[in-house]
Amino acid sequence: MIKTAPAATTLARARGVFAEGRLTWSGLVLTIFSILIYLFLYAPIVILVIFSFTRDEFGVRWTGFTLDWYIRLFNNPRMMGAAWNTLVVASVSTVVSTIIGTLLAMAMERYRFRGRGAMEGLIYLPIVVPEIVMAVALLAFSAIAFDVIKLVTGETLRRNLTTVTIGHIAFSISFVVVVVRTSLKNFDRRLEEAAADLGANSWNVFWRITFPLILPGIIGGALLAFTLSLDDFIISLFLSGPGTSLLPVEVYNRVRRAVTPEINAISTLMLLLSMVLVALSQLLQRRR
Repeated sequence: MIKTAPAATTLARARGVFAEGRLTWSGLVLTIFSILIYLFLYAPIVILVIFSFTRDEFGVRWTGFTLDWYIRLFNNPRMMGAAWNTLVVASVSTVVSTIIGTLLAMAMERYRFRGRGAMEGLIYLPIVVPEIVMAVALLAFSAIAFDVIKLVTGETLRRNLTTVTIGHIAFSISFVVVVVRTSLKNFDRRLEEAAADLGANSWNVFWRITFPLILPGIIGGALLAFTLSLDDFIISLFLSGPGTSLLPVEVYNRVRRAVTPEINAISTLMLLLSMVLVALSQLLQRRR
């Protein structure tokens, strides 16, 4: 009995700690589960970044620190051309989809008209439809459009950066509409009414009252559209023609042959750009 007393006392104290809420089995399991989830999500990314600086030619072993792979990357005209094309497509599609998406969001949120429900369903369709279905649909549409243009004008068109840009605009608009409509949900219309009562016309009300208040939502939608366009692969693969090189497609073609530190380097740069965009979006949301 004398030997078992300390053990019993320790067990009782442990039960007391769990009972008081300072440490619970559910909390312990949740903590372990969260750590495992974070490791599953971010450990491969950390390994990719680390091996972009290795001296190993295959990028699978750490044999020393070097920046040679980044130097080779910037001296690779094909990779740099693909990166430039990707940035151009992402920039153009972001500007166009942001303008159209913002106007659609304002129309859907502020006006009631016939066919509004059907239009709302069509707007959300690119979000819920699998991307492969969207890519096949855009490919078929481009083929029909090219046939019509050839029949009317006699000109033979081929898939290029323009078709890719149009495809990115088609699926980016929906995401912009969702983000901007969120900003319009809690918009105080009395501010616009007060400005109108003070003599401001509709144009001045929009630029001086409405636009500044929904600007964080517009920027957030634009950043989301830019990020989605930047790393899109399926639609870019289907709509890009011969001689049109885009970064996600180029990386995929190289990975099929072998994973090299050069691929790790370009992936790290894309990851860094995505993180910067996410940080800007979070900063804008906090300021709002």
